[in-house]
Amino acid sequence: MERIVFLDRSMLIANIRRPAFAHEWIEYEMSAPAEVVERLRGATIAITNKVQLHETELVRLPELKFIAVAATGTDIIDLNYCRERHLPVSNVRNYARHAVPEHVLMLILSLRRRLLEYRKDVERGHWQRAEGFCLLTHEMHDLYGSTLGIVGYGSLGQAVARLAVAFGMRVLISEHKNAKVIRDGRTGFEEVLRSSDIITLHCPLNDETRALVGRRELEMMQSRALLINTARGGLVDESALVEALRSKVIAGAGFDVLTREPPRDGNPLLMLDLPNFILTPHIAWASREAMQTLADQLIENIEAFESGSPRNLVI
Repeated sequence: MERIVFLDRSMLIANIRRPAFAHEWIEYEMSAPAEVVERLRGATIAITNKVQLHETELVRLPELKFIAVAATGTDIIDLNYCRERHLPVSNVRNYARHAVPEHVLMLILSLRRRLLEYRKDVERGHWQRAEGFCLLTHEMHDLYGSTLGIVGYGSLGQAVARLAVAFGMRVLISEHKNAKVIRDGRTGFEEVLRSSDIITLHCPLNDETRALVGRRELEMMQSRALLINTARGGLVDESALVEALRSKVIAGAGFDVLTREPPRDGNPLLMLDLPNFILTPHIAWASREAMQTLADQLIENIEAFESGSPRNLVI
């Protein structure tokens, strides 16, 4: 009988049905790094959302047969170790194909329409004291006719593109950074940076994409441009972004992610008190509908593995 251990159940607000095969189910609200090995001892299937599983833990868990990641990103798992030991790992895909794109558009619209600044003006009584019927203290811009550059064109990037087209935006799909060949339908990475009014990131975090956008890339962007990141914090040099926002190298940024989460030891972006920067606490994915879809697919992945027909494997 399988022994299934969910290391961080509290990260998923959803109804999770139990797999349709004989098993023992154990769940913990959260698991600290020092608790992982003891809690997974004897487990054959591990479920994790953001609890990391490195070689130091995995080598001490010889009974483990399958790791089900309750998310799309798998950078929390030592995939090289799993590959060498033929330990299968699955992830959950496309569950946030509505939630994340909607969050991206919310950030873009809030920044382009100067939402936070106008709300603050009302709170401060500026509109109440205005001479005319409206208050025109901040320059705003339409999305219609502007150019959106999408870096990372998986299911989320494609969903954002569909919303952008509905707003009448021109969409550029970025080729990989430093690519020698530009595929049909793609635009060179640097050209996307130079030509876009808004850049939105939707790529995974790996050795190729870490610090994808740094000081050099920010300086390539137009001074009126926005940078949106709902993917992974490590894609952007956060100190360089702070400098770019303060010196008005770019017009603004909207982030839902940081390099380290939660940011208990601080982060340069937490210190920003600028109206052209919006930071949300990694919640773009977390609509109730998206979380339920995630939960359903998670169990389907486990059942598929148990039946001998694994799906959504990354290893």
